[in-house]
Amino acid sequence: MSILSIAMPRASRWAVAVATACSPLAVHAAAPPDATTLDTIQVRSARPAAAEAERSLTPGGVSIVDGDAFHERAVVQMADALRYVPGVWAVSGTGGDAIFISSRGSNLDATQYDSNGIKLFQDGLPVTTADGSNHNRFPDPLAAREVVVARGANALTYGASNLGGAIDFLSPTARNSPPMQVFVHGGSHGRLGGRLTAGGAAGDFDGLVTLEALGRDGYRAHSRQDRVGLYANAGWRVSDRFDLRLFATHIDNDEQLAGPLTRAQFDADPMQAQPAAITGNFQLNVRTDRLAAKGTWVLDGDSRLEFGLSYEDQDLYHPIVDRVMVDFDGAGPNPPVEVFSLLKNTGQRTLGGMLRYNVRTGDHDVLAGVNLADTRERGGNFRNLAGRRNGRTEAVDNRSDSVEVFLVDRWRFAPDWTLVYGAQGVLAGRDVRTTRLADGALRHPRDDYAAFNPRLGAIYALRPGSEAFASISRLYEAPTTFELEDDVRADGRTLDAMRGTVVEAGLRGSTAALAGRPGWRWDVSVYHARIRDEILSVDDPAAPGTSLSTNVGRTVHAGLEALVGASFPLGDGYRLEPLLGATYNAFAFEDDPFYGDNDLPGAPKYAVRGELMLRSAGGFFAGPTFDLVGARYADFANAYRVGPHRLLGLRAGLERGRWSVFGEVRNLFDEAYVGVLNVRDRAAAGDALLQAGEPRSVYAGVRLRF
Repeated sequence: MSILSIAMPRASRWAVAVATACSPLAVHAAAPPDATTLDTIQVRSARPAAAEAERSLTPGGVSIVDGDAFHERAVVQMADALRYVPGVWAVSGTGGDAIFISSRGSNLDATQYDSNGIKLFQDGLPVTTADGSNHNRFPDPLAAREVVVARGANALTYGASNLGGAIDFLSPTARNSPPMQVFVHGGSHGRLGGRLTAGGAAGDFDGLVTLEALGRDGYRAHSRQDRVGLYANAGWRVSDRFDLRLFATHIDNDEQLAGPLTRAQFDADPMQAQPAAITGNFQLNVRTDRLAAKGTWVLDGDSRLEFGLSYEDQDLYHPIVDRVMVDFDGAGPNPPVEVFSLLKNTGQRTLGGMLRYNVRTGDHDVLAGVNLADTRERGGNFRNLAGRRNGRTEAVDNRSDSVEVFLVDRWRFAPDWTLVYGAQGVLAGRDVRTTRLADGALRHPRDDYAAFNPRLGAIYALRPGSEAFASISRLYEAPTTFELEDDVRADGRTLDAMRGTVVEAGLRGSTAALAGRPGWRWDVSVYHARIRDEILSVDDPAAPGTSLSTNVGRTVHAGLEALVGASFPLGDGYRLEPLLGATYNAFAFEDDPFYGDNDLPGAPKYAVRGELMLRSAGGFFAGPTFDLVGARYADFANAYRVGPHRLLGLRAGLERGRWSVFGEVRNLFDEAYVGVLNVRDRAAAGDALLQAGEPRSVYAGVRLRF
């Protein structure tokens, strides 16, 4: 089916979307179909069935991560939290919140500036801006009770059709978590953090508030971070069928950036900062305030309506390019002149909305919904003088909006068979205004994007607790405002949206761990996506740190994702529990006139992360952790290769009633390796591209629940 690209007034787009979303409401309710229930890797405590039920009705890769597991190891940001999720490559350049993240090969361009390709949600409401950017912040995983990762087209039930899929962070409440708890953690590189949670329920009302603070010097020079946050929610049970909940978040995060190194600098001292990062005082400082409201209305035993609104206000202060000085007259009398530097200082406001209706009738389980988002970014680009604003060079006024409408039916048309079919519609607008103050020149790319993205899949129950699945889906992703602003053509034309088709198949299931017999859990997917017009950006040599975006004719994103766990009884209350998350990536150009069939850079060929824990019935656990990461390229020409690395760690802990404690050693043999890398069109040996991964580090934490 062809992708449509049409222009439509924004008010009309919103009206059409709401009307389309409401059309399934005429479906009548009846008896629900059965669904295969599967164990979730990393979930050991009792959990609400909603996320697991949706997963069992999805013909593709979905992972559910238990938030309690984050208190058994050193988790402070998303790369830590998503460690075992296959298909997702997430790593921090210094151990802080500024991370690189890619899902199924999303975001593999030169600067990774906007971290697009994955839609982020909190409690089903959007965090990602309307243009698809995640540049300013990622959610705090320790503030989540559960994290759902729907990779690629499997995010249809969230309304997403982008390459990477969606991640939803579900908040704890006073009704489903300990109302009082304290968590203190710290260790190497000056890390010290604490969280205090207090709340309770009285009749139909409940509330929960968490205060957190984190400080760290960072394992590289110039990588200090200071973060404070407040996370609160309050609920009102209006009736047995109707709940309302309010959410409030405040985050003040200041983070220094160490910058990439050349290979020679890395070999000499991988923990040093890029000299320009110090003289330019590179930082990523974000202040965030968010308010949200969500309602859940159980209409009857077979139908349910969810709706919500969110408003997020962010202020960004981001010195990122040091002064580029040029001596135009060589040894002449005139001093060098600054030709470029960059400090971004903007305010960003996003209004989002969500409506989801689920009805079960006969053998059908129908889900319909709409996501709405509108983002306004205003501020400017400044010259950077050691991290201080040194005169505004450009005024920025960007607007974006998006409407995502989706409808999916899970039809149990025969015993053991479920047919999953549906579609998503996208209506998106981009309006980018950048005014150069020196002469008043205006760059004003703007466009509207629209697409219809069908999906067809099937799930077959092999036996209780085990199933096979397969699907074919359309992928679609409109450009971000950053990509439109930095179009390599710079002639007013706009980039095309990325589009493609993905096929996927896999197996998932579990066997119960009985006395004297092991239990197994597995989730394995293979996928192959052919993409047209993927948007990639290469670094602009005339202005280092900025990017130029372009559409690439054809690319392939394929891979294998596996998450496997087991529990082997050893006697006397002990069991051995291995856990393995493995990813194999095959991301490449296809018959490109410049790059042929070269590999896409940025993501490793493979990544295997696992652990082998010995656990006792008394709450003790201990065992090794390991990372096996393959080679990567740092350029589109495949001329600059970054080798593989192997890491070993140790983890141990004890949980007794109301308290628990853990200790973790990372990179036990202190191997020097590359964590994050920057990408060029054709990299040279002297290019600054490499950021070191974490050296040997020791962390510990204690948690008290009341």
